[in-house]
Amino acid sequence: MASPRRRARIAALQALYEWDAVGHPLEPTLDRLIDEEKLNAEAAAFARELVRGVVDNLERIDAIIARAAPQWPVAQLAPIDRNILRVAINEIVVNNRTPIRAAINEAVELAKSFGSDNSAKFVNGVLGSVSLSVTR
Repeated sequence: MASPRRRARIAALQALYEWDAVGHPLEPTLDRLIDEEKLNAEAAAFARELVRGVVDNLERIDAIIARAAPQWPVAQLAPIDRNILRVAINEIVVNNRTPIRAAINEAVELAKSFGSDNSAKFVNGVLGSVSLSVTR
């Protein structure tokens, strides 16, 4: 069974995907996913923190994606890949509390579970570029 933090990342990713891809309202969607996943209070707070970090820093995060993958316009990325990258970049650059390798590893695992056959490699490459520009 996945750890509470991974389950929180999954709920955050799914909420952001629904919001981005089909325009579902973010807060009720996240609340529903937290309930469905039966996240404990700490994991639910982490999921909310991830979502809020992405939304509050969306332009900054998307600009980082654009610099790290200039051949792939952010708007043309698969919505699931775009949101996996957003969550990870939020953790690496904005939140800054998750070790870079852990954030990349979690993002790659999400890409393997939810993305296409090439998603994990793509996510790993983009986040590898992002990690080179981050100094802690």
